[in-house]
Amino acid sequence: MLLFARSRAIYDLARGSEKVSDVATPIERSVRLFGFVAVLLTLTTYSVHAAPYAAMVMDARSGEVLHSRNADTRLHPASLTKMMTLYVAFEAVENGEITLDTMVRVSKKAAAEPPSKLGLKAGSRIKLRYLLRAAAVKSGNDAATAIAEAISGSEAAFTRRMNRTAKSMGMTKTTFENAHGLTQEGHLSTARDMTILGRHVFYDYPEYYNLFSRRSTHAGIKTVNNTNRRLLNAYRGADGIKTGYTRAAGYNLVASAERGQERIIATVFGGKSGATRNARVAELLDMGFSRAPSRVAVRKPARPAYQPNGGGSITKTVRVVRAVAVSPRPMARPAIPLPTDVLVAMAEEIEETLAKVAAEPVEVAAVQDTPDALDIRAQPIATVRVAAAPRPRPNKVILASAPTDTRADGPEIVTRMSTSGGRHWSINVGSYGSRYQAERILLQTALVELATLDEALRKVVPRNGSFDANFVGFSEEEAALACRRLAARNVSCQPVGPG
Repeated sequence: MLLFARSRAIYDLARGSEKVSDVATPIERSVRLFGFVAVLLTLTTYSVHAAPYAAMVMDARSGEVLHSRNADTRLHPASLTKMMTLYVAFEAVENGEITLDTMVRVSKKAAAEPPSKLGLKAGSRIKLRYLLRAAAVKSGNDAATAIAEAISGSEAAFTRRMNRTAKSMGMTKTTFENAHGLTQEGHLSTARDMTILGRHVFYDYPEYYNLFSRRSTHAGIKTVNNTNRRLLNAYRGADGIKTGYTRAAGYNLVASAERGQERIIATVFGGKSGATRNARVAELLDMGFSRAPSRVAVRKPARPAYQPNGGGSITKTVRVVRAVAVSPRPMARPAIPLPTDVLVAMAEEIEETLAKVAAEPVEVAAVQDTPDALDIRAQPIATVRVAAAPRPRPNKVILASAPTDTRADGPEIVTRMSTSGGRHWSINVGSYGSRYQAERILLQTALVELATLDEALRKVVPRNGSFDANFVGFSEEEAALACRRLAARNVSCQPVGPG
């Protein structure tokens, strides 16, 4: 109706009053009519490309929806699609289908994808880890296609896997047609489904989530900047997740932010510009923090069934043990009678053995001479064995850990075998001017990153007038993971090896 009203007004303006049109020449009327048609086409084009607005705000801890508007309207997701591309890639790495250091050959199809792109060349090879960085940070379409082909052999097969995974997550109104999100018929999703996907990315693969908060990263052939860096820099607590833009979709964004114990996910479809989209997302995040309770039980979403390239889900075989109605008793072993002469010989041998035992004296050590002492001779059948006393410990003991030239008057050195299972690594989170300040930083850091520091020990080490704040008790892999997680929160961290 609004478009019709605008068109009518423009038509009236172009046509003029009837009095004027009566005297207008045919050429003038033609010019006015042409102007009307041009303006009408402009308005029609604008209406086609003006993407509808949709939004959702969710408490990431519980999954409670705090706000929604047109959240179930199927719209173009644009590069929000890459969240699913990356999710499937994380799943493939976790299950051993591919490794982060696998060299991926770039196909002509991947290299020919339109921008945004990393700039991959057909026939070149690049590690998967760099493709993941390019897709998450730069939103590279060529990187997304290369990931799809490396894992499933073709983008079409990978897209089918994306749809299976989406269905397992409960994304009921999403259909993917490609791995990058460029506009294609049938490639649609909703604000609700993309919010669900963002929550799964955060909870299912926290070890990779820091990719989405990097302002820049090295992607193998060059350093790329984050398409979401303006919101990450401007909004306190923001740490992801993914932007998207096409003419048909408008400016889209799934954002996540954490303040204190609260984490909010906000999704916007159909922004008019990057600036207005970011401003609206900031408003929605503020709304979420104001409406979300300070404390709520964390209910992580159930991970979708692992469905590799073949399509069948991988499940474990469960053996069902049923109760037995009747337990048959085993048959008795048949008795074999012995010949009479054998029995007689055995009886005579037993009598002779007993007579010898009764005739031989038995020495018993440490039997007190009391009225109640045992009379061993009264029990000829029993054989009493007395345990030998243990050998005394030698005066001089050479310890395995002590040097061979240990002096007689020197201290003994005892080395205890480690039972920590190789957890000799630690991480350093800074050096401070006082012990109190170092302990305070350790406590704050532990509260921020409970997932990896919950079981670590806090240790303050004096060093040259300052105090190092360390967490100890890690394996090498755990120390590296803890530092990656802390780096994602802009906390300085350095792994420290044994010794």
